[in-house]
Amino acid sequence: MRIRTFSLVLLIGFGVLAQTPAPPIDNDQAHVVVAHDEPHKKSALHEHKLDRVMIYLQAGRQRFTQDGKTTTIQFKAGDVRWSPANGMHTSEIISDNPVTIVEVEVKKDGDPAKTANSPLDPLKVDPKVYKLEFENSKVRVVRVKMPAGAKVPLHEHPLNRVVVYLTDQNSSMITQDGKTTTSQHQAGEFSWGLPIKHMEQNNMDHVFEAIAVDFKS
Repeated sequence: MRIRTFSLVLLIGFGVLAQTPAPPIDNDQAHVVVAHDEPHKKSALHEHKLDRVMIYLQAGRQRFTQDGKTTTIQFKAGDVRWSPANGMHTSEIISDNPVTIVEVEVKKDGDPAKTANSPLDPLKVDPKVYKLEFENSKVRVVRVKMPAGAKVPLHEHPLNRVVVYLTDQNSSMITQDGKTTTSQHQAGEFSWGLPIKHMEQNNMDHVFEAIAVDFKS
């Protein structure tokens, strides 16, 4: 059985069992939903008309059946995958524990004039913290993994983006004019981000980890 919701997240794979509110995201570029899949419960026949970025909050295995053909994928907690729009199919978690998936649906094709590449690209400014997961004509997906107390120099996010938090977050953001704001989220939440230039600091005593989905539309 699959439960799709905008605000309910059940966290097991990262050592937390909690329900955390996540504000809905549904705009002209992106639609974000949370799918909670119970084990050994086959879904009804369905299709996905939009390409998606899938962020898995727990480890597991999932079986898909389409046109009489069956495929199985395996994933770890925090894994991220690209899932193209597909036809009618069923799906089933075949591992033994529930799996929560944050699904970022991509509504528009990419604009070749829009790019995340710049001299202040965080992948260039601090490649130890920002690592490319994958990139295509529609999105660029980056993993952020910031050690306890770490600081990232001035960098730029030129595109709109969805950020999915794999751990709790307590970070300070300092813009070029010296203004400081604090961003706090719980593991499993997600947020919508606009273009910005800033410095960043992890205020916690543990690693901060997130997935950022940049939209090229």
